[in-house]
Amino acid sequence: MKRALVTGGAGFIGSHLCERLIAEGFAVVCLDNLITGDIHNLVNLKKEPKFEFLKKDASKPIRLNGKLDWVFHFASPASPIDYLELPIETMKAGSFAVYYTLELAKEKGASYFLASTSEVYGDPEVHPQKEDYWGNVNPIGPRAVYDEAKRFAEAMTHCYHRYYKLDIRHIRIFNTYGPRMRLNDGRVVPNFIGQALLGKDLTVFGDGTQTRSFCYVDDLIEGIVRLQRKKYFKPVNLGTPVEISILDFAKRIISLVGSKSKIVYKPLPEDDPKQRKPDITLAKRILGWEPKVGLDEGLRITIEYFKKKLGVNL
Repeated sequence: MKRALVTGGAGFIGSHLCERLIAEGFAVVCLDNLITGDIHNLVNLKKEPKFEFLKKDASKPIRLNGKLDWVFHFASPASPIDYLELPIETMKAGSFAVYYTLELAKEKGASYFLASTSEVYGDPEVHPQKEDYWGNVNPIGPRAVYDEAKRFAEAMTHCYHRYYKLDIRHIRIFNTYGPRMRLNDGRVVPNFIGQALLGKDLTVFGDGTQTRSFCYVDDLIEGIVRLQRKKYFKPVNLGTPVEISILDFAKRIISLVGSKSKIVYKPLPEDDPKQRKPDITLAKRILGWEPKVGLDEGLRITIEYFKKKLGVNL
């Protein structure tokens, strides 16, 4: 039986990954300090004998007994509210935690899987974004604590691959949504759904013409598992190439919820990307992967999840 460590395993994406790895036959050690993760995300694994939870900060030295085949580093605050309220913790997750998890993988002879982000492209001047684009990032702006931490994480991971021949995988995650997102995490999907379900006005920053592309979490996890099985060391974009403006997305949420909410506008935050869309040609070619869940289908599932969380019955 293969054994994997998942840092940030109680988070939105991490908890889905833990479940999928268990289903794939792995024994899983989930490590999370719960500053943004939620232990309730792991309720489905509570009685699973192959699952172990450790409440621990990944940015401190990690000691694990027994063999280890994979280290999946997913730990980090990942929403604008989180990484602006937790800037030091965010930078540690992309630096100290990367170092300690890489050292653990090297010690155990394990493969290493880095979860990076489309934020490494910054406010892109190339559209859509391909893996060979180096990005347009403000290194001292308010978002730099996340953007630059992830860029450092990528550099460190590839350094270990070059100098220690460590077996690595490396993804860049574009906007992903689905059940287990936190309602108050500041990202547009839970923001809009929560506001619409509660009958509040939906807050659009800027004029709403900025674009995003939204990938349902099950599709993302499928891409992760497919890459884990491949010997490919360079970065791979995972996300949906279907682009939508924030204004149109707000209208879509209002329609799907059946809400009477209106749309209000606030100033665009500093360094907020004006467009974000992955080029997934590489993922299609080497993984045979592309998203399968349509936006309306995924949003309906997510809306139902938040209805139960809020106790709303529309």
